[in-house]
Amino acid sequence: MSGKMKIGYVGVGLMGMPMAKRLLSLGYAVRAYDISAQRLAEARDAGAAVASSAADTVRGADLVLVNLPTPEAVETAVFGDNGVASTLRPPQLLVDFSTIKVTQCKAFAQRLREITGAGWIDTPVSGGPPASGDGTLTIMAGGESADIERAQPLFADVAGRFTHMGPSGAGMAAKMLNQLIVGAGHAVMAEAVVLAEAAGIDPARLPACLAGGLADSALLQKLYPRMVKRDFAPQGYVRQLLKDLEMANEFAGALKAPTPMMSEALTLYRMLAHLGHSELDTAAVLKLYER
Repeated sequence: MSGKMKIGYVGVGLMGMPMAKRLLSLGYAVRAYDISAQRLAEARDAGAAVASSAADTVRGADLVLVNLPTPEAVETAVFGDNGVASTLRPPQLLVDFSTIKVTQCKAFAQRLREITGAGWIDTPVSGGPPASGDGTLTIMAGGESADIERAQPLFADVAGRFTHMGPSGAGMAAKMLNQLIVGAGHAVMAEAVVLAEAAGIDPARLPACLAGGLADSALLQKLYPRMVKRDFAPQGYVRQLLKDLEMANEFAGALKAPTPMMSEALTLYRMLAHLGHSELDTAAVLKLYER
């Protein structure tokens, strides 16, 4: 018998599927649900039990993981008909890997506690599908310390770096800052590609050239080479980063914090979506800079 916790998993898409497969490979029992029959079939083929609804993922689970693309999807999966909240009970916990608004996160956590008595941990991530699949995600978490401690064995298996930032919503606030840096960084990477090409130097050599210097970053080493190759196969969708930047912009506005660089990145991604590129990878912002 495996000593691993039993997992309910709602949302086995671009980020959820690689994580679910990793958990299965580590000996976790996973009961998965997704509105896509194709994704459910893939999860089943990987060894997961298939749930008939979000509520059905809760059956026998220690932790219910939610990994969905929009706040509306999270609310429906948790509080809608046949939602997680209809069957979740302590000591079960909900762990939300989605990116939603900070205010929504706090409200959802309170609502779940009032309805079920169970805890909600907000655990937005950074790293993309490859990190989700190999257990090296960067996770920023919000929630009660006792809940975090109980779920720690899971986090040890899915995260390269895990930081408990504070009470409910704190993880989501940290994710807003992450998206500010990532969004503005995407534009900088695109400008570097175009400028290198205009200068007549080999843009593909730049990551090795700048490695270890002050300009080095994960974006330079991982995103920039994909821009050079014009590889826009989605590891993260334009629509997702745009959604996150809209949230981060609203968050900053409510706090009256000046974020002009994020505003520029947001404008670029709005333009990219307007041109019909919402389903491409976030690296496709390069298209706005090409002649």
